[in-house]
Amino acid sequence: MKIINLDQISSKPMLPEVKAAMIDAINKDYHNPSSQHKSGEAAAEALEKARSSVAELINAAMTKEVVFNSGGTESVNHAIKGVAMANAEKGKHIVTSNIEHNAVIRSLKRLQSMGYKMTSVSVNEKGRVNPQEVADAITDETILVSIMHSNNETGTIQPIEEIAKITRERKVIFHTDAVDSVGMVPIDVQKMGVDLMSFAANTFYGPTGVGGLYIRRGTRIFPLLDGGVQEGNKRAGTENLLGIIGMGTAAAITRQNLDKWTAHCLSLKNQLLKELPNYIDHYLINTHAEHSLPNMVSMSVQFIEGESVMLMLDDEDIAVSTRSACATGSLRASHVLISLGLSHADAQGTLVLSFGKDNTAEEITTFLIALKNVVTTLRDISPLYQKVSQG
Repeated sequence: MKIINLDQISSKPMLPEVKAAMIDAINKDYHNPSSQHKSGEAAAEALEKARSSVAELINAAMTKEVVFNSGGTESVNHAIKGVAMANAEKGKHIVTSNIEHNAVIRSLKRLQSMGYKMTSVSVNEKGRVNPQEVADAITDETILVSIMHSNNETGTIQPIEEIAKITRERKVIFHTDAVDSVGMVPIDVQKMGVDLMSFAANTFYGPTGVGGLYIRRGTRIFPLLDGGVQEGNKRAGTENLLGIIGMGTAAAITRQNLDKWTAHCLSLKNQLLKELPNYIDHYLINTHAEHSLPNMVSMSVQFIEGESVMLMLDDEDIAVSTRSACATGSLRASHVLISLGLSHADAQGTLVLSFGKDNTAEEITTFLIALKNVVTTLRDISPLYQKVSQG
């Protein structure tokens, strides 16, 4: 039986064209792109072709503003720690939000152990940052603001352009984690006004283990890795050429089809939200109704545990998640959902649904039917639900 994949925020399946491009690259037996001979020049040409495709996807002013790396986590670490090291003489204060990905949170904790100070601004009940609170948090010692573009658990999109205006006026570097946004919604780094932006290939139908960091020209940042002068001396080490070629192919195809794919995912999201009340009651929608990714819904099913729902749906060959894949295995309630004001019980009952271009309306209906059966089964043995339903 075919798996209904409603967990596409963690990684989307590679496009057939991406696989073909990578196999072709293997057969061409490319040399090291840094080598100064014909074989190396051919590899370097393929590398720069991919860089150009990725730069076009995010509308970077220059291709060299795209620095390839191993994925979203490295990209975030490079942005935060690289800016901290390069600008320590100005100050050691960083502003962020309380709903960031663990890559941001743990990078900042590492810096805190080295004497840096953090201010974390809160979000409202729908998960959005107030730009004025960011402005109020900035001091003369602030060297970086890092606010994610879209949340990896709720899909809510932040007011990035408004925050960027503030950081430009205050002459503070601005980084955004856009791993879940690039390739899902139009991203224009010129319009957004960010100085640094993290992204990864696997979220737009490319290979895993390869990503990028957009570094606006003139942004002061140190490399994380010391060694060679690859990637404009911003990221030492021989590039993952096969992965980068796949990423470039995915970027080119995504750019051509983005509007169509976005509209399709939005139609599935709207279908789910419209029909959900016909199947279950007592649930919360944690995703912003207006400012959110078109392919994602976070819902908390009350009086039962989300992990139990996920496992029972898996038995029906339907894949969903309960939170970010990077946080799977944690026994703690999601810090994102707690920040939105949810109780620990409601946070533990959360499902995260994410769609892709290949999902269908029929699959949404199949999911809703299965969800109803699973929720009914679990609530029949839930003392909390029995108390509510009898009251």
